[in-house]
Amino acid sequence: MQRPLRFVVEADGGSRGNPGPAGYGSVVLDPATGETLAERAEYIGVATNNVAEYKGLIAGLKAARELAPDAQVLVRMDSKLVVEQMSGRWKIKHPDMKPLAAEAATVLPRSQVTYQWIPREQNKHADRLANEAMDAGKHGRQWEPSASTAVFDRGAARALATPPAAGPPGDAAAGAAAVRAALASASGTTASAAASAPAEADTLFAAEGSGAPEPAPASAPGPTAAPASGWGPDMGTPATFVLLRHGETALTPQKRFSGSGGTDPELSPAGRRQAAAVAEALAARGTVQAVVSSPLRRCRETAQAVADRLGLAVVVEDGLRETDFGAWEGLTFGEVRERFPDDLQAWLDSPKAAPTGGGESFSAVTRRVSATRDRLLAAYAGRTVLVVTHVTPVKTLVRLALGAPPESLFRMELSAASLSAVAYYADGNASVRLLNDTSHLR
Repeated sequence: MQRPLRFVVEADGGSRGNPGPAGYGSVVLDPATGETLAERAEYIGVATNNVAEYKGLIAGLKAARELAPDAQVLVRMDSKLVVEQMSGRWKIKHPDMKPLAAEAATVLPRSQVTYQWIPREQNKHADRLANEAMDAGKHGRQWEPSASTAVFDRGAARALATPPAAGPPGDAAAGAAAVRAALASASGTTASAAASAPAEADTLFAAEGSGAPEPAPASAPGPTAAPASGWGPDMGTPATFVLLRHGETALTPQKRFSGSGGTDPELSPAGRRQAAAVAEALAARGTVQAVVSSPLRRCRETAQAVADRLGLAVVVEDGLRETDFGAWEGLTFGEVRERFPDDLQAWLDSPKAAPTGGGESFSAVTRRVSATRDRLLAAYAGRTVLVVTHVTPVKTLVRLALGAPPESLFRMELSAASLSAVAYYADGNASVRLLNDTSHLR
């Protein structure tokens, strides 16, 4: 039987303790049939998650090379770090990562390998292999293929082999796909040049088939050469999150900490007017297809005002709630500085520091919001979703999309009832299209 000239490699790694007992798993698949062509897994002793992920990548690439050294390979991983570093978009700073990335880059020629980020729930086969390897190591053994119970969704693999059909003339997604394909294949050309072109405000939330031109994502395509047609960056319609901060409450103009551990205030009269204004603005655009809200009252009230105007239901998502500010709830920044100066300074200095009294650190919020983002992306792929939430979740989503450091949270302005927007592509790229727009309130 002739081997396919295209493979999908899915890889994962994990550590129970980070660092702790670690293992990796990787699988080589035929994208036309979903057939498993090779599996690799190994217990590697004490290591970090990232080391295990890189070792899984290397094992998967080597397995693909053994099958056909000239094959085009699409690597799919749920590690944003590995995907971005191997694509050349993020620098590799950690000394443990540099030699592993260098080894991965030499397994196959760069022109043969493309990287794609996928949500964790789409990487279950490799994840299961990694856990089997760790389970074996726990009992002093190495993983055995005969003991594997990993299961893979063949339909998902088959879909990888079929590029999306081109839309009719004027289709916004098809036009954007052509732009991104040209950028990816042109020697020495980067997406940042196209991204610098001005975009009309109404294109920011453009839905598929709207006829409005869609700006290319801002992230550059990296050093990996574009393979044959259908194996470059993902060209599908992005999931667009229209991020709406809730309207004012009585605490908002007083600039008091108001998180998920306080009194859960309702919208003030000004906040209700703001909610009505944003509802009219979004109805005029006509592109929002679903409404998702934080469970806190001020968000649910804002979301309901918009949903009623659009004729949509509100889906409540607990992961969109605001930070729990602990003992700082209801206090101003100045009052916190007076009462808890050391705790406040620690909080300003490190995302791992939590507010006084059992509050939630920015690191914890980031983990929660990231998981929520991934769930929503899986549920609303290719759609425009209004996400009604709070200051910290909005800033966190924007920060993650930009790849900005945690301290950037303190450098963004986000007004009550403001709109921001982020588009997420299935290849893992994200494009920040709008931040803190309040034009609908004027």
